[in-house]
Amino acid sequence: MPRIEPLSIAQADPKTAATLNAAKAKIGMIPNLFATLARAPVALNGYLQLSEALGAGRLTARQREIVALAVAQENACHYCLSAHTAIGKGAGLTESDIRQARSAGATDPKDAAIAGFARRLVQTRATVSDAELQALRAGGVDDGLIVEVIANVALNLLTNYVNHVAGTEIDFPVVDLKQAA
Repeated sequence: MPRIEPLSIAQADPKTAATLNAAKAKIGMIPNLFATLARAPVALNGYLQLSEALGAGRLTARQREIVALAVAQENACHYCLSAHTAIGKGAGLTESDIRQARSAGATDPKDAAIAGFARRLVQTRATVSDAELQALRAGGVDDGLIVEVIANVALNLLTNYVNHVAGTEIDFPVVDLKQAA
């Protein structure tokens, strides 16, 4: 049972209802996360605007999902792991890719560097060493992508934290928090 109830369209002010309806038209549903964020329309709008802006960045949809999975696993966000497993499949990630991303890895060396950096940001609260940044750059991740990964991690931290506090009910196919060996 959620600790913060999702806002229904009937409960929402007209502007927030329009935002929720637009999300439903775009993705075919109103995820419980969106309805929960709608309790603070500024949070929902900020999330959607940052998500849209980052979608136009240099990270591919696959890479953004790799970041989301690595961050969700590190934060044990059951909702986000479930959501991004489904979304990741839509972005072309295989079951193996998803398992690797959850372990902060990938087959592609650049994707692996991005996944590892995303997890490291969460683990260290973004206190990374010069050597870690140098290794990231050597892995083909330039300074612009470094900042873009940080922005994607921040977006995912927002959703992880909201889901933890709210107890958001998972409305995607549920995945196990623990990975099979």
